[in-house]
Amino acid sequence: MTDTTTTTPDLSGLTVEQKAALTSGESFWRTKAVGDVPSVMLTDGPHGLRKQREGGDHLGIGDSVPATCFPPAVALGSSWDVELVERVGTALGVESSIEDVAVILGPGINIKRSPLCGRNFEYLSEDPIVSGVLGAALVRGIQSQGVGASLKHFAANNQEDDRMRSSSDVDPRPLREIYLRGFQRVVEDAQPKTVMCSYNRINGVYASENRWLLTDVLRGEWGFEGLVVSDWGAVNDRVAALHAGLDLEMPGNGGQSDRSLVAAVADGSLDEDELDVSAVRVARLAAGWAQAHRVEGPLDVEAHHALAREAASRSIVLLKNDEVDGAPLLPLRDDHSLAVIGAFAEKPRYQGAGSSMIHPTRLDDALTAIRAIAPQAAYAPGFSVAADADPAETERLRLEAVAAAAAAEVAVVFAGLPARLESEGYDRDDIELPTDQLALVEAVVAANPRTVVVLSNGGVVRLPFAGAVPAIVEGWLLGQAGGTATADVLFGAVNPSGKLTETVPLRIEDTPAFLNFPGEEGHVRYGEGIFVGYRWYDARQLEVAYPFGHGLSYTSFGYGDATAAVTAEGDIRVGVTVTNTGDRAGREVVQAYTSLPGSGVQRAPRELKGFASVELAPGESREVTVTIRREDLAYWHVRAGRWVVEGGDYVVEVGASSRDVRATAIVSIAGDEVLLPLTRESSLGEVLAHPVAGRLVQQALAGMSEMMEGAASIMPEGVSMERMMASFPIGRIGMMAGGQVTDEMIDGLLAAANAPRG
Repeated sequence: MTDTTTTTPDLSGLTVEQKAALTSGESFWRTKAVGDVPSVMLTDGPHGLRKQREGGDHLGIGDSVPATCFPPAVALGSSWDVELVERVGTALGVESSIEDVAVILGPGINIKRSPLCGRNFEYLSEDPIVSGVLGAALVRGIQSQGVGASLKHFAANNQEDDRMRSSSDVDPRPLREIYLRGFQRVVEDAQPKTVMCSYNRINGVYASENRWLLTDVLRGEWGFEGLVVSDWGAVNDRVAALHAGLDLEMPGNGGQSDRSLVAAVADGSLDEDELDVSAVRVARLAAGWAQAHRVEGPLDVEAHHALAREAASRSIVLLKNDEVDGAPLLPLRDDHSLAVIGAFAEKPRYQGAGSSMIHPTRLDDALTAIRAIAPQAAYAPGFSVAADADPAETERLRLEAVAAAAAAEVAVVFAGLPARLESEGYDRDDIELPTDQLALVEAVVAANPRTVVVLSNGGVVRLPFAGAVPAIVEGWLLGQAGGTATADVLFGAVNPSGKLTETVPLRIEDTPAFLNFPGEEGHVRYGEGIFVGYRWYDARQLEVAYPFGHGLSYTSFGYGDATAAVTAEGDIRVGVTVTNTGDRAGREVVQAYTSLPGSGVQRAPRELKGFASVELAPGESREVTVTIRREDLAYWHVRAGRWVVEGGDYVVEVGASSRDVRATAIVSIAGDEVLLPLTRESSLGEVLAHPVAGRLVQQALAGMSEMMEGAASIMPEGVSMERMMASFPIGRIGMMAGGQVTDEMIDGLLAAANAPRG
């Protein structure tokens, strides 16, 4: 249960040295015990607990305690299942509590700006609404057990290349609308106990030293109440970081940072009150953990493995399932003669490399799970995952696999990315599957057209065989129970319902950040602006392999007409009746997108604003309600420096993916008033649109009608003088007015317009 009775610790008796000591780690994973404040442990997640054993290596990679390895975010996000994600979070909290871990470092909700990011397997989506909603569910689950979550990596950390120095140079609108929006949702909805700042600079300023980010936005605008912890080694200047709002530096560094803070207080460059604020936040976290209810062990390993299996099966995305001989190839029958091909079937790729590597309590493989259902299934490895595989051996493995495929009714090929190709710390070079695997798939399909490809990958891959293979299953990285979950889906024990939370492109050259990734000379320019992921592909009308939100089922769903109405709270209530039109029970994820034709600002053709899921028996119909929050309709008004909902008739598109719209509704939204101060640099068009100044200028223009008519008479027919003059600064209008408009008149006009109203 969540503890809500923690009182603010009294640190008045501590010295400056003791307070400084509270703000940095004692060791790699623990904070310091100071006075009555106990030491607490923070340790890695985010899809399982990675706690170092006593006496193990200091990083905890080589010798961590066994823990349930749940599906990483790349898979779990594809479930679009808020309730399931929260249950996984609860399980993470339980395991952390049993192991006396106060904070588990996750979830990671950075946007998948480019498919090349080596850490994309730890992130949920290319869309901030999906990331925010599911991230909040994870935090709620974790913190329901008294354990703290650590929302990361804050912010604009969207690549691994040069991640500890490079500057993410982002304009205000995309920064707010794409890269911060998910963080804002999690903070406001779930209040994580900690937020982890990222390594990188943001527009030239280290995240760890960015007061605008850590204090003005995070605390001032969003109301964050917890503490900010550094990513491990992210602090460049401890004094500057503390002033910016970074409370806890991790890991410990032998007291060097503490001494710098003490010296800064002594010489007056740091106010002791600032140090007190951070020390209290750390002490409050420690006191809260000391008072929290503990979950008694031992861990129910089997129950958590069962949850991992459920989560994995719900995360699998059926990309393609064409008919072969009059029927869809999947699900498989247990009496099919099967050839299971591919090394990943026997030795699963189930998690990514780096700080999130979990020592699983057990590990299921797909080959064993398939043979438990179809005992006679043949197996051929087909390829080697070694980087230096011998060409002759590669050819032998391929021929062996082709022979097995030719002798079977159905071939199931497990293909994917070897672990060395995607990891924390470096980015991928391309989105290609290894050439030997592509050659294997081509050869197997030639030998047996009834071929299923099952993918194991932490980031999207190009699928050149998509046109030739009748069935493709995106298995992502599915955690420790992924092998059994894959068999559940292949044989129909589980009807797949996962949907893509990122677009699968046809080629890397089509991707939004292609010309701006990974940057150069310490800077990466986010030149695509707000057009990230599906927003980019839709705006440019680019063909894709599989669109955002796509995912098939073994049944089918029909959609009725959509309705959209504004609630008393100002939100949009979207309703649509969904019917299971097939012969199997299934689950459909209903997605709601909005657009505003004729908007005064640049927008994507459609943006996801809400989603909901429904489980239906064959023939069953139910109304599904999706609530779109009013604040999610807002764009960041750069000149006003705030969120603004633009008024107008919004198009609400309801569908099964971003490119499979099933129903449309129109809803009228009242806009927020934006009244910017007028200056001499304001354009004539802006002044005319002003409720006060507009009337006065119209009168002045009426007095200039003879001059305007004369100017218009020498222009080609159809040329609009009004449009020509719309961008003309009002301060220079006098030169066009032949003395009829003076500077005094303009200044009086501006004063009247900017005077307080009401």
